[in-house]
Amino acid sequence: MVIDIGGQEMLREFRDFAMRGNVIDLAVGVVIGAAFGKIVTSLVEDVIMPPMSVILGGIDVSNWFLTLAGDKAATLEAAKKAGVVTLNYGVFLNVIIQFVIVAFAIFIVIKQINRLRALTERQAAAAPPPPPPRSETLLAEIRDLLKKWSGFSLAPAPPGSASRFRASVLDARAG
Repeated sequence: MVIDIGGQEMLREFRDFAMRGNVIDLAVGVVIGAAFGKIVTSLVEDVIMPPMSVILGGIDVSNWFLTLAGDKAATLEAAKKAGVVTLNYGVFLNVIIQFVIVAFAIFIVIKQINRLRALTERQAAAAPPPPPPRSETLLAEIRDLLKKWSGFSLAPAPPGSASRFRASVLDARAG
């Protein structure tokens, strides 16, 4: 028994899906996000934590850990090499700092996008409406001239007064 899953049709649908704008935008966002994550990691480990270590008296925060099982080690790296079970709260602190930086950066970007969106909406609301098409302007002029010359309105007649139009045309011809 052979199950046909669509073959060429399925490949075409997948291609159409993958080439849609949103999927490509998402892929670009993931790549930029990965690069941004590396920048933030470097910012925390190479720029923020060294001065913090100096302020704390030369202590490397990323080296803070508790030994849960095994012999005590001087550094986290030595504990990992010895296979000691550790609770690495210094590394966790670094990750929290990285998260706060990324969250703040995303907050700033979203805030600016919302500000620009609101500015665009205000500008669109403040812009005068476009003039009516030339044909509508001409039709309005013709309507106004007909009203002036004939003395009757083109407004709909009330029910049962079909002869009103006929009477107003005859009055306009007579006058």
